[in-house]
Amino acid sequence: MKRDYYDVLGVDRGAAADDLKRAYRKLAHQYHPDKNPDDAEAEARFKEASEAYAVLSDPEKRAVYDRHGHAGISGGGAGDPFAGFDPLSNFGDLFSEFFGGDIFGRRRGGAQRGADLRYDLEVEFSVVANGGDEELRLPRHETCEDCNGLGGERTTCPACEGQGSVQLQQGFFRISRTCDRCSGTGQSLRRACDRCRGKGRIEQVRTRSVRIPAGVDTGTRLRLSGEGEAGLLGGPPGDLYVVIHVADHPLFERDGADLLCELPLSIAQAALGAKVDVPTVTGPAEIEIKPGTQSGDLLRLRGQGLPRLGSSGRGDQLIRMFVEVPTKLSAEQRELLEKFAELAGDEVTPLRRGFLNKLKDLFD
Repeated sequence: MKRDYYDVLGVDRGAAADDLKRAYRKLAHQYHPDKNPDDAEAEARFKEASEAYAVLSDPEKRAVYDRHGHAGISGGGAGDPFAGFDPLSNFGDLFSEFFGGDIFGRRRGGAQRGADLRYDLEVEFSVVANGGDEELRLPRHETCEDCNGLGGERTTCPACEGQGSVQLQQGFFRISRTCDRCSGTGQSLRRACDRCRGKGRIEQVRTRSVRIPAGVDTGTRLRLSGEGEAGLLGGPPGDLYVVIHVADHPLFERDGADLLCELPLSIAQAALGAKVDVPTVTGPAEIEIKPGTQSGDLLRLRGQGLPRLGSSGRGDQLIRMFVEVPTKLSAEQRELLEKFAELAGDEVTPLRRGFLNKLKDLFD
């Protein structure tokens, strides 16, 4: 006597569709014949769970089963939704959903999408700042125009009769594998194309232009739809992914959309102040150096950085000062510095005062 389908799956009668699916998935993995070879009991449990799920996963059949039980399934009267119904007739679909395959030999061959391609492109820093167009030389397989990608004149594969797979059967359980003769396409080549020699594709080198948006960074990927390898047997082409590598700049360090530039100052410029030109991505800009500028001081130029990719606005440019001490002095320069040192005497500057206070605290 058949067990109640809800008991078979171990769910309540009010179980939702997702609960049914989870319960069936668990049982199917547990009692799958591949995991339990030569185990008749496991095979029976597997078949029982599949039958229960096939009925309960269909709302109309489930409603009939809820009203009439197993008798309703085998009734077969006029208007009966179960008339001619085989509980395992959709088992191949269940197997495909849960295990990623097909045990009943349904055709999986035919046109296939082409492979995606990757192109590594190095761009100059100026392209990042302003955007621009770059030319790519792409070696790739393209559809043969003489045979439209079919490889020549084709006919139904005699080994699998156009199904793309052949079947093996063990008891009630049927397993399909890809047909070796046609590689799953369901077709065999009667006469090969003279140009592509039956491959359906030929190797070509094409030139393509790609627009580089301003603000890209190393690792940015640009997708060019349909610019990958041609498909097989007339299938659609893959995509091309352009991976950006930004060349280093001799003056700027990058932090996202912000830029950092170091500016060397003479002792006189730092002490007295000055107006100097600094580089930016949009051209030279004049800035004012305040008297008493120290090494490490930062000056921010707002909006003078790189464009923000995917949004409006630009980053900032930071200018880090460093005071350059001369390594060679003329006699006159040395004399003037010695005079300056004499006039300064033991003057304690704010920075020296802070250092001396910290030193005192450390050793007290």
